[in-house]
Amino acid sequence: MALAELKAAIPDFAKDLKLNLGSVVGNQDTLTQQQLWGTVLSCAIAARSPKVLRELEPEAKANLSPEAYTAAKSAAAIMAMNNVFYRTRHLLSDPEYGTLRAGLRMNVIGNPGVEKLDFELWSLAVSAVNGCGQCLDSHEQVLRKAGVGRETVQEAFKIASVIQAIAVTLDAEAALTAE
Repeated sequence: MALAELKAAIPDFAKDLKLNLGSVVGNQDTLTQQQLWGTVLSCAIAARSPKVLRELEPEAKANLSPEAYTAAKSAAAIMAMNNVFYRTRHLLSDPEYGTLRAGLRMNVIGNPGVEKLDFELWSLAVSAVNGCGQCLDSHEQVLRKAGVGRETVQEAFKIASVIQAIAVTLDAEAALTAE
């Protein structure tokens, strides 16, 4: 089981991450299985850690329909672009950039191949990993207006935070042991 291998790879000094991974993935009662594993997969991609992605992807794939698997990967891909674009536009001191047409194709957001709210949740989680406040606000507003509770929204960014922390920790340990 890849999840067990990932937990075993987490060093003792990061024991809290191991416990948190177990609680956000193993003891989940807020998200549906599709929401959970789509969030896990999209965040593992966004975290950019080959080890984390290799360990989490097989279990995500086993728990997702082919359509949801593709949509979760699509959420990571489109948000990789959008998070850079919208975060940069927001950070620039010239507000005129906000009035310009983006001119970027984002068709998958309108037709993701799964429930729109699941895709929004995954997009929010990836935006948390990538640190784009404007995208976080946008996806959170769509979810909340559709009746998704704060607990569900928070669960998605809890998963994002744990996966990102594990990716940073394991990649740093790999770099330190390679020296």
